[in-house]
Amino acid sequence: MKSVRTIKGMFKGLALAAVCVSAALAASSSGPAAPGFQLSGRGGKHIDLTQFKGQVVMINFWATWCGPCRQELPLLEDIYKKYKPMGFTMLGVNVEPDSAAAEAWLQKQKPVSFPIAFDVDSKVSKLYKVAGMPSTVFVDRKGNVRVMHKGYKAGDEDFYLTQIRSMLKE
Repeated sequence: MKSVRTIKGMFKGLALAAVCVSAALAASSSGPAAPGFQLSGRGGKHIDLTQFKGQVVMINFWATWCGPCRQELPLLEDIYKKYKPMGFTMLGVNVEPDSAAAEAWLQKQKPVSFPIAFDVDSKVSKLYKVAGMPSTVFVDRKGNVRVMHKGYKAGDEDFYLTQIRSMLKE
């Protein structure tokens, strides 16, 4: 009887160890390659995702009609300024069909210094399977999608910072 309990205990221990190892490997492994794209940006600049290769990239899909997006934008600017020198970039992707209206809205807000691209035909949003606003994608230095975060509520910036810091250490 005692040997049966010992064997059961060993199996439970092995199962727990396997779960822990699987979780650790999942956390350290990269996801699929981030779909490449090229979009027009503010001031007529051309933005290509490949120009950020080797950096940790946070792609934030947003719209002017989205209340949480408007709330989040100044916080994203603060994150960008703090982590840019460490190999991080923020890329805002506006999903509205009228980029001129989005640009006019941006000019009335607290200035953002990170690149803003305009996905007027939603091709990039579809590539990333964006289903709601805002949606944020974290891309590691190797160009792989690591995390897709949907929505924004106060406090989500802590989650963003955890992702950024973790990927910058890699």
